[in-house]
Amino acid sequence: MTATGTSPYRNLGRSGAVVFEQALGTMTFGKEADEETSHALIDAYLEAGGNFLDTADVYSQGVSEEIIGRWLAAHPTQAQQVVIATKGRFPMGAGPNDLGTSRRHLRTALDDSLRRLGVDHIDLYQLHAWDALTPLEETLRFLDDAVSAGKIGYYGFSNFTGWQITKAVHLAERHGWALPATLQPQYSLLVRGIEHEIVPASLDAGIGLLPWSPLGGGWLSGKYQRDVPPTGATRLGENPERGMEAWRKRNDSERTWRILDAVTDIATAHGSSRSQVALAWLSAQPGVTSVILGARSLDQLRDNLGAVQLHLTDEDLARLTEASAPETEDYPYGGPGVNQRHRKLEGGR
Repeated sequence: MTATGTSPYRNLGRSGAVVFEQALGTMTFGKEADEETSHALIDAYLEAGGNFLDTADVYSQGVSEEIIGRWLAAHPTQAQQVVIATKGRFPMGAGPNDLGTSRRHLRTALDDSLRRLGVDHIDLYQLHAWDALTPLEETLRFLDDAVSAGKIGYYGFSNFTGWQITKAVHLAERHGWALPATLQPQYSLLVRGIEHEIVPASLDAGIGLLPWSPLGGGWLSGKYQRDVPPTGATRLGENPERGMEAWRKRNDSERTWRILDAVTDIATAHGSSRSQVALAWLSAQPGVTSVILGARSLDQLRDNLGAVQLHLTDEDLARLTEASAPETEDYPYGGPGVNQRHRKLEGGR
């Protein structure tokens, strides 16, 4: 998954395309960031060496794609170097066929994304989530047709489970269709549940991981303090009803503060920010191709981009991994289930 040496560029999953180890997520475009700010974020990201923009049709109901499209049109030379990723699946209208992964919906969704972005092809087209109503063969055949037609270069998934990934790969292999290149899961020091099944399934299939919410909704950047309810310009503070419930869940977990203590100590030792430490740990995990940044401002983005220059020691990585170990005793991921899967040679046997 990683280019040779210390290059910050990596193969896009199983593909030959090369992307920066941090992608610029654009969910805020048209919502929390106006067009001027959004374009400034793209400029700053590219100036730092970035080349991978991730969006979705549902982000601000198409406005994020339109903002990116106008930037691409205004910067034709730079646009040639940018890898564009978008997604389809969620509702883009009120009709019964305005969502899902059917051929009917994806054909319209893909054409609309191409129009809004102002391009004739999309480098990475992703299913935003699983669709239980559409036969997987129908979806995969559409994606293979889109690759053959030159409308997309590669395709990937987002928010799929391990068995869904494996089923899709096996179906594509059986029919000789194009294989998926990537998966977007939620993944961070705070959220490591995907390591049980999703990471192994992705590694087995040669699929590259594009983690979203790498800072745990701001927790790993140090926005929140123990027993101090969130207020003001934070994701939890701006949504008091849902925010308080989410804050209590994290605040009441000793694991949260064990992780944050480790992140803070390592950040202090390196003279870096806590965000940079959390991002550097995630970028070093098996299968990770590019970590999706969701910055609201230039200052946030520039700080996050600094993680590329941060080289954590083996001891740093081990401490963070140990402090953030998922707390589960449930079968088959804890206790006896782990022991049953364990095997090593002892005494020459």
